[in-house]
Amino acid sequence: MSTEERPDRFGGAWRRHRAYVVDLAFRLLGDIGGAEDAAQEAFARLARTRPGEVEDERAWLTVVTSRLCLDELRSARARRERADDPAELENAVPVAQAVPVDPVDRITLDEEVQLALYRMLQRLAPAERVVLILHDVFGVPFETVADTVGRPTGTCRQLARRARIKMAQARRPDGPVAPAEHRAVTERFIAACAGGDLAELLAVLDPRVWGVATFRPDSPIVAPTSRGAEMVAANMIAFFGPGVTLVTHSAFGRPALLAYRERELFGVLVLTISGERIVSVEATVDA
Repeated sequence: MSTEERPDRFGGAWRRHRAYVVDLAFRLLGDIGGAEDAAQEAFARLARTRPGEVEDERAWLTVVTSRLCLDELRSARARRERADDPAELENAVPVAQAVPVDPVDRITLDEEVQLALYRMLQRLAPAERVVLILHDVFGVPFETVADTVGRPTGTCRQLARRARIKMAQARRPDGPVAPAEHRAVTERFIAACAGGDLAELLAVLDPRVWGVATFRPDSPIVAPTSRGAEMVAANMIAFFGPGVTLVTHSAFGRPALLAYRERELFGVLVLTISGERIVSVEATVDA
């Protein structure tokens, strides 16, 4: 591959798959900085592959990213187990838990979302977390999951079952995992926002979609309800377009997205999906 072809190939893969890879890494790690770092490393490794070596870029990136995250989870667990100093243990807790947040200065859901996610993930061993998220959230077959984590397929099924039991015992506040069709719609929505692709965004929004945004109490912004795909799409690109990282979450059993700018959470979008279209977007924004 020539020097001209390699950057072009890498750039194409980056545009097509970056949002998916960051989302996958975030669900595994529960940390946006770690997720973006893992995605960067996965794409760097893709750029070093030879022509024809990778048949399915998305599948390849899924495996590589998952392994990177699994290594990080195991390393983090080992660091926690070796931390005998109470100060070190305290530092292992996310900032959202360690430092109280004034709801006037931050969006109301910021601390709650990050803390709930952290507590949920901490209940699972690294292998359990990777197996559960790859299979139950991203729909990766157990055979591929087994290859990723280096365990037999039967063992992976047991790890997933054990993880589900722990999750049920945790009584997750954000409800069940969204159906597969919801995931496909949210992936298209994220990709369209990340690329500033108005046409693709309009394709995933219902023509009669409505959107409403709640800003912090001292914000000078007063946003009326937006109605119609064109108006909602324009607002989405203005607030959550290029430069913003969106990752999937769920809120009260509904599909939702967390919005980060420069690795700081500044917005939460709760979606209502019907069929293959988004019919409403409810946003809470720190602005």
